[in-house]
Amino acid sequence: MSQGLTARDEPIVVLSPLSGRVVPIAEVPDPVFSGQMVGSGAGVEPAPEAFDVVSPVAGKIVKLLPHAFVVVDASGRGVLTHVGIDTVKLKGEGFTILAAQGDQVAAGAPIMRVDPQAAIAAGYSLVSPVVVLDSKADTATLLAEGSVAAGEQLFSWVRPA
Repeated sequence: MSQGLTARDEPIVVLSPLSGRVVPIAEVPDPVFSGQMVGSGAGVEPAPEAFDVVSPVAGKIVKLLPHAFVVVDASGRGVLTHVGIDTVKLKGEGFTILAAQGDQVAAGAPIMRVDPQAAIAAGYSLVSPVVVLDSKADTATLLAEGSVAAGEQLFSWVRPA
């Protein structure tokens, strides 16, 4: 660590939890995410076929829902992965959980498998926001553009001075 910085201030690199097209956070089709009310980050739009979702950072799964999860890293920062927009309304249809709340996971570890057909049939966007919880707007820096594979670097984040 750099002198004077705590572990919480060190930059982190967030991996893409799924393969797809990188979507800048301002273009995520949900005002809560695009307005960065939950935190800064990016979105990923997967192809409309079954896909796996992996942990974007190493840490502990502190929240695990059928459509979303939060992993807290060793320094206490939470990273939220929300698969699709409005997918909570599916009540788990199309989602298979592969991990458990409370698990310690490596970055890139499988968390869920998704068959997006129910979401597509309901007209829901598959764009999946990935954000550092409670971070200030525009503090994430995209490390990928175009398409990204699950487990590849998506963005970096550092606490502003």
